[in-house]
Amino acid sequence: MTIRLSDLGQVFLVCGKTDMRQGIDSLAYLVQSQFNLDPFSGQVYLFCGGRKDRFKALYWDGQGFWLLYKRFENGKLTWPNNEEEVKALTSEQVDWLMKGFSIIPKINVSKSRDFY
Repeated sequence: MTIRLSDLGQVFLVCGKTDMRQGIDSLAYLVQSQFNLDPFSGQVYLFCGGRKDRFKALYWDGQGFWLLYKRFENGKLTWPNNEEEVKALTSEQVDWLMKGFSIIPKINVSKSRDFY
């Protein structure tokens, strides 16, 4: 079964490592106290631990919280390290993340050269 997280609402990625032992109440408190966001807003919040092979998603559906947990059997997530940041993701970025790709494409800019 595949769940498209972006279909649930705006997806926010909580950067850095999160203690994956935390449950609904602790994660909701983290969203509210550290990032001044509303965990009851119907948005999806993603958290990743140090291994980067699993993540949790916290979602309020209007009646209660959902805590989704996914562990990848092969591969790892590319997760931003800045612990004091939350990134709003596009649906395309969510799809990239779930497939193991980076949400920030790397483009190498080279210096322009004169040809003559």
